[in-house]
Amino acid sequence: MTPQEIAEASAAAMWNDDAASRRLGMSLEHVGPGTATLSMVVTQEMSNGHGTCHGGYIFLLADSAFAFACNAHNQRAVAQHCSITYLVPGRIGERLTAEAREVSRRGRSGIYDIRITNEDGEQLAEFRGHSRTVKGTHIPVGE
Repeated sequence: MTPQEIAEASAAAMWNDDAASRRLGMSLEHVGPGTATLSMVVTQEMSNGHGTCHGGYIFLLADSAFAFACNAHNQRAVAQHCSITYLVPGRIGERLTAEAREVSRRGRSGIYDIRITNEDGEQLAEFRGHSRTVKGTHIPVGE
């Protein structure tokens, strides 16, 4: 299998078990070796007391993109540390997109940057995730 095929097969296996991302209406738009793009529309139920998207939902979208990017090599990986900086609020009805890219992957550790934008391309937040691989794969080795 090519690295792209491995990324796609790993994502398909993960997506089947990712009830949280699916239930919130996220779409997995792209996955590649060390990359992933997910999007979701901000609903009224996701709004906070300011009438904007609750930051937890923005974090969740970024975290899901991070998960698909760091698991794209057919090695199970989990979050070790994550941080987010919010720049501008998300609005109800907007489609938010999280684009994850691998910055570094050495040994069992990885670093990923995730940019969250709205449908106009305006950056809402920047997320950085540190991953750690654990035992196991998503697809049988040798497929």
